[in-house]
Amino acid sequence: MNIEDLIKRCKKKDRAAQNELFEKYKNTLYFLSLKYCRNEADAEDNTHDAFITIFEKIKSFKRKGSFEGWMKRITIYKAIAKYKTRKPIAVDYKNDLLEDTTIEKDTMNLPLETLLHMVQKLPDQYRLVFNLYQLDGFSHKEVAKLLSISESTSKSNYHRAKQILKDAILKQKNNSKKLYDGA
Repeated sequence: MNIEDLIKRCKKKDRAAQNELFEKYKNTLYFLSLKYCRNEADAEDNTHDAFITIFEKIKSFKRKGSFEGWMKRITIYKAIAKYKTRKPIAVDYKNDLLEDTTIEKDTMNLPLETLLHMVQKLPDQYRLVFNLYQLDGFSHKEVAKLLSISESTSKSNYHRAKQILKDAILKQKNNSKKLYDGA
């Protein structure tokens, strides 16, 4: 069934169509949730919550942009809302955050799962800003609005996230090198 027919049937609360939509997009939205959540259980919960909202609000989809993009925004907003209720997004402004956080290309030979785990370990305020800005293409102005922080806080949290990730990658590289060298 094509996506247009599926959407029409979901708007009529057709359970079979809802199940088909879920099966079609559950992995996409789950992996998106993994970027924003601390662990797999939180990602599963977020994906579930996102689908509930998608089914509740599907009538509001106006075909402005892609349907998948609309679902992804809902998924991201659900994850952000969850972390906003836990604790406020912290301000971490330091003058040295604007230093270069470039990582040499040879250090990037890490498995995707390892990199994802490193991102998941970032403190909430850094992980959310990093994902929104770097991975999903939001501007710092948009990030600031979504997270109810200032644009400068978004920028500083992004740079701090990059520094933490750089340190984690370099540590991983050094640990791997020690194992390889037999140290």
